[in-house]
Amino acid sequence: MKVLFEDNHLIAVFKKAGQTVQPEPGKPLSLDDETKQYLKTKYNKPGAVYLGVIHRIDMPVSGIVIFAKTSKALTRMNEIFHDRAVKKTYRCIVEGVPKQTKGSLVHWLRQDPVKNFTKAFESKVSNASEAKLSYEVLKQGKGKCLLTINLETGRKHQIRAQLSAMGCPILGDIKYGASKPNPDQSISLQSFSLSFMHPVKNELVSIDLSESTDQIKL
Repeated sequence: MKVLFEDNHLIAVFKKAGQTVQPEPGKPLSLDDETKQYLKTKYNKPGAVYLGVIHRIDMPVSGIVIFAKTSKALTRMNEIFHDRAVKKTYRCIVEGVPKQTKGSLVHWLRQDPVKNFTKAFESKVSNASEAKLSYEVLKQGKGKCLLTINLETGRKHQIRAQLSAMGCPILGDIKYGASKPNPDQSISLQSFSLSFMHPVKNELVSIDLSESTDQIKL
């Protein structure tokens, strides 16, 4: 397990594609359980380890996940995420090339919980939530592009649905229109960086994968 940041209040770790954040029946060891095992061993804790789940990323997505090591940190981080006071940057490889090298996308997203699918609409529709993101092409070649994505809202499957609606589905994401799956069943989407004010120290915390060999590359 790769630890990206840790102090007395928080721990940020790298989630591999195909791993769940929380335990699910029939799935491999979750990131939650793996992190608890790490903390139990590192600090020689005799009993149960407290670990608060602050946010999640989809199972086929890789990248940064932050957990709270105390209930106080969990409460405050929940408020920070709820208030959208976290800068979230993703990177992804998409099929096709956007018409513009950088831009913003605004859609209305309607979720289908039965199919676990989010539909993107160009204009406001009933039972839908507004979703906003901005993107920039970092590199392109052979009909694919590496994009950086900045989220302004945090909707379920937002990036996947919005990029698909733009005509550039994420590589390997056959649920949202990719031409074929990735060999390992992942999708080429990654939580690349997170920055926020520390919930206790009131200092800026910035965590990213810029020096990591685990980042996705075109």
